[in-house]
Amino acid sequence: LICRGLASSASRPREDSWLKSLFVRKVDPRKDAHSNLLAKRETSSLYKLQIHNVKPECLDAYNKLCQEVLPKIHEEKHYPCALVGTWNTWYGEQDQAVHLWRYEGGYPALNEVMSKLRQNKEFTEFRKERGNMLLSRKNQLLLEFSFWNEPVPREGPNIYELRSYQLRPGTMIEWGNYWARAIGFRQDNNEAVGGFFSQIGQLYMVHHLWAYRDLQTREDIRNAAWHKPGWDELVYYTVPLIQEMESRIMIPLKISPLQ
Repeated sequence: LICRGLASSASRPREDSWLKSLFVRKVDPRKDAHSNLLAKRETSSLYKLQIHNVKPECLDAYNKLCQEVLPKIHEEKHYPCALVGTWNTWYGEQDQAVHLWRYEGGYPALNEVMSKLRQNKEFTEFRKERGNMLLSRKNQLLLEFSFWNEPVPREGPNIYELRSYQLRPGTMIEWGNYWARAIGFRQDNNEAVGGFFSQIGQLYMVHHLWAYRDLQTREDIRNAAWHKPGWDELVYYTVPLIQEMESRIMIPLKISPLQ
């Protein structure tokens, strides 16, 4: 009986260890930050995504104000930044403005621009006037995926889709590995504009930006992807990585480099 008891006691730690192995996910050790593994190495660009929810009665005045002031910042060589695109959300949350900026030189460039704009009286007045038109605003600082297209100005007319994915923490590398292959399925019609992942703000966020001639073209292109061998498999493996997802269909303002 004593021997049997000792044997039973000795087996419990092994049983506990085996049970824990069923529920504890083993993570491969990584020797570098996600940003270094996934971002473009040939550039040091940092992106800022701004989302403004505008009072419905103020949207026209807001757009007019932005079209007067934002090009001055974009065109002034004094500021190491560029306006990538500026839109109103057409389908999705209404009375919404979306701006995407590039800071060429990373965080030092961002700090330089913010410092100089604080000394710019016209911009200070712009922010004050703009603030009276807003219900809420938020921003994120982003890096671009190494395997996505560089967002460059394009002629229109186009509609744009911003697809935003909230990933499960710890899955960004997996997402990057799958989409490094998946993007090859979505290049035939030049619809891929840019792909980004968040660094500051809401974390584990991914944004894919697409351009289409119209909604029917969008539907046709997306349906055609399912007829390409391998696309269904990549979708199957990426869906479990997602916690939430959102699609915005956006119309560019006249000043947007992405038309």
